[in-house]
Amino acid sequence: MRASTARLTNSPVRLADLRFPQVDQLIHRTRLAFIHLDNLLAFAKRDRDGRVDGYICAHVPDGCLLLFFRKGEAVNAAAFSTTGREVITITEALRRMRAETERGDLTYCAAPMEQLAWMYESCVAPLQPRLVDPGQPTALFPVLKEEKVTGVLEFISNGRVSYVRLDEGKFVSGFFCEKPDDMPVPRYFESLFKPGPDGSDPALAAALMPWVAELPAQAPHALINTYRELYWRIVDAVEQEFPGEGKKRAQRLSGTHEQRHRALSCIDVPRGTEIPDTVVRPDELAQALASWGRDLLDSIEIMMPGSAVKVLRGATREHRYVLQSAGFYDAFPWSVTW
Repeated sequence: MRASTARLTNSPVRLADLRFPQVDQLIHRTRLAFIHLDNLLAFAKRDRDGRVDGYICAHVPDGCLLLFFRKGEAVNAAAFSTTGREVITITEALRRMRAETERGDLTYCAAPMEQLAWMYESCVAPLQPRLVDPGQPTALFPVLKEEKVTGVLEFISNGRVSYVRLDEGKFVSGFFCEKPDDMPVPRYFESLFKPGPDGSDPALAAALMPWVAELPAQAPHALINTYRELYWRIVDAVEQEFPGEGKKRAQRLSGTHEQRHRALSCIDVPRGTEIPDTVVRPDELAQALASWGRDLLDSIEIMMPGSAVKVLRGATREHRYVLQSAGFYDAFPWSVTW
C-alpha cells in the first residue's frame, strides 16, 4: 500500500509519517482491514491489560486520527489534515476509520496522561510556529532560552513527534519519540537534524503551545441524549402548568441562551432527530441546561409560586443522581427535596 503524500499544514512533514512517543505498543502499525474496532474498544474498556492511558493513531489517506484513552475508556479525539488540526467527536473519528479500512492503518500505544494532554492541546490551541534551520541544530534552544519561553515545544523530525516543556526557557520535562533510554536529550535532538541516507535534509517542523496538565473528556453520545431528554421533560412539565405558553417561552429562552452556551444547541433539538455532531464536555451540558432552566423556572415562579420546584422535581427525578453529581441543582435558588 502506497503511503499518502499529504503534508501537515505549512510544513514539509508527511501526515503518513507521524509517530508519537509511547511507553508501550499494544498494537504495532497494522492495516485497518485487519482490525476489529469494536473488539478493540471492548478490550480497552474491560480487559485488565487494556485499561491503560494511551492513544490510537490511525493514518488515513487524507490525514491522521487520534483517539485518546483514560484507563481504557475513549475520552476524546482529534485529527490532523492538510488544512489544519481539529478536535472531533469520538463517533466521527471511528466513522472515518471505518470508512478507510482498505487504505488506512492503526497503531495502539500506551502513554502518560500528561503527554496525551499535550497531544490534544496541539489540536486545540493556536500554535506558534518556530523557524528551524536543518543546518543549525544548536540554534533553536538558545533562542528559546533567551526569549524565556514558557510552554510546550512540539518538535517534528521526519514524522517523529517530540514534546518539550519549558519554563522561562529552561528545560523541565519532555516526551520523545523513539529516543533510546541511554541517550541524553541534547544528543537525541542533534540526531533529529541528521541528513537522510541520500543526504537530504530531514523534514522539520516546530511550534509552541501553552502547557496543560489535564486531558479533557468529551461528553459521550448517551449523556448528550440524556440531557436532551431532560430538556424536553422540563419543557413538557412547564407546558402542562401553562398550556399554550410554556413551550413557546422555553424555546424563546433557548435561542437566547445558545449564544452563551454552545452545548444547549446539542440538547434542545427535537426528540427523534439526530443530535448534532458537536464536541462538548459533560460539565458544559450541565451548565447549559441549568442556566436555561433557571431563567425559565424563574419566569413561571413569578406567575405561580411553588411551580418551579414542582416542575424541577417531577422532570428530573429519574436522573437526579447524575444531575446532583454534576452540580446541576446548585444553580437554582430553590431547595429540591426527594
